[in-house]
Amino acid sequence: MLDLTLLKNFVIVARAGSISVAAMQVGRTQSALSTQMQRLEELVGHTLLQRTGSGVRLTTAGEKLLAHASALLARHDEILADMSGETLQGTVSLGCPEDYSIAFLPELLRGFCAAHPKVELRMVCAPTIELRPLLQRRLIDIALVSQSDPNHDDVLRRESFVWVADKPEPDLLAKDVLPLALSAPATLDHRAACDAMEAANRRYRVAFASNSLAGLIAIARSGHAISVLTRTAVPPDLHIVEMGLPPLPTIGIAMEFADPQTSSTARVLGEHIRTVLPGLSNADLSSDQR
Repeated sequence: MLDLTLLKNFVIVARAGSISVAAMQVGRTQSALSTQMQRLEELVGHTLLQRTGSGVRLTTAGEKLLAHASALLARHDEILADMSGETLQGTVSLGCPEDYSIAFLPELLRGFCAAHPKVELRMVCAPTIELRPLLQRRLIDIALVSQSDPNHDDVLRRESFVWVADKPEPDLLAKDVLPLALSAPATLDHRAACDAMEAANRRYRVAFASNSLAGLIAIARSGHAISVLTRTAVPPDLHIVEMGLPPLPTIGIAMEFADPQTSSTARVLGEHIRTVLPGLSNADLSSDQR
C-alpha cells in the first residue's frame, strides 16, 4: 500500500528537482528524505529519481508516478474539504514569467490568499519556453504564458513591448550599432526586438542576454544598453523610449493548465486569475508592484 506522505514528499522532490531543497520545504533532513524516496522506489518496484550533479530528475517511471500522485493527492484534499465542510485547502503551483510576477502577482493574489488562507501556493518564475515543459511534466499546475498572437481566443490580457533606457532620449541612440539587453534568443521579446530592428534596417548588437529580469533592468539602468520589457513591468526609474526606435508588437497573456481534470484548488485559482487579471489597471499596479 502506498503511503500518502511518501507520495506528497515525492511530488515535492520532483517539483524542486533537488532532495536538499525539498528537505528544507518539508522540514526533514536530506538523509531522511532520501530514505523515504528509496522506500517509495521499493514499493513501486521502479527507479523513480536519477541523481545528477545539480540534483535529481525523474525517470520515465517517475514521470508516470508523478501524474498519478498529483491526481491522488488533489482528490485526497477535495475529500477532506468536502467531508469537513472547511474552506478550500490543498497545494497549488503557479508558474509565470518574471515580469508578470512583478507587475501582476501582488495585486492578483492578494484577494485569493485572503479568501483561501489554507491553500499552500507555490510559485515558479521562468520564461514561457521553460514553463510549458513544466506543465507537460506536471511539475506545475497552472501557468501564465505569453502568446505571440494578442487576438488568440485564450488571451486574458494584452501587453505591449516597449524599449526602456535610463533616459527618455538615451545617448546610445547616436551609436551606429545600438547595444541591446534582451532575454534569451527563443523568447518573444528577443525575437520582437531583433525583428523590429531588422525591419527598420537599424544596426544593433545584443550586448547582454539573460532570462533574469533583474539583470536586464540593471543593464538598462547603467546606461550601457537599451532593453525591452512589457509596459506594466517598467520600473519607475526607467524611461520608455518612444523616439528614434521602431515600434514593438503587442502580445497576449494566456493561462494554461497541466491537466484539464485538475484539482478544485487549481480550478478556483484559475477562475480567480481569469476574473481579476483582465481588469487590472495601471492604477491598481502601484510603483512598488511594478
